[in-house]
Amino acid sequence: MAGVLVLGTVASNAGIRGGGGSSGGASGPKYRITVPKTLASGEYKLAKDISQQASDAVPQDGAGAHGVKAVGGQYSSGTKSLVMLGLYGVIDDPETAVDHTIRGMTRDGRTEAVVMDKEFTPSGGGDPLTCGVNVKTDMGQKVTVPFCVWADSSTSGNVVETDGSALSKDPRSIDLQEFADKAGKIRGEVRKPL
Repeated sequence: MAGVLVLGTVASNAGIRGGGGSSGGASGPKYRITVPKTLASGEYKLAKDISQQASDAVPQDGAGAHGVKAVGGQYSSGTKSLVMLGLYGVIDDPETAVDHTIRGMTRDGRTEAVVMDKEFTPSGGGDPLTCGVNVKTDMGQKVTVPFCVWADSSTSGNVVETDGSALSKDPRSIDLQEFADKAGKIRGEVRKPL
């Protein structure tokens, strides 16, 4: 279910919109995003590679990003479903990319930002992630969806999770620092040097 929840928003990831833009980033990408068989030290197993759907939804070039490739995976762990979507190429303005990604998640008219996004530094180290909690109404069911987003000059990614055993869990009860720690670990597993 989480794959369906976020796939529609992948095109807004990295602030990519159709049309031209500057050629930016002469030094080229430094990282790529991969779709490993497991995430979070083996806690989540790959259920479906959604790179093709992600790729179909994202233009290679747009305002703010160039030569972009999109990848993604839907993972499961017990009752939890986790989706990782990532882009790699040249990203002109990482801060704007994060903002576009987060705003894109609520564009469908059925998703509401309930716990506003803020920065968290993963306890394992690394750059901060921007995390929050949305609630999506899907066929009358409210679904609580925590997320974390990051971007740098060559990658942008997001991680979202749903829990089938607690779909409508109180969004304010989610420990976002704990989720940021997990997302930081995942970022380290999927972002590889070129």
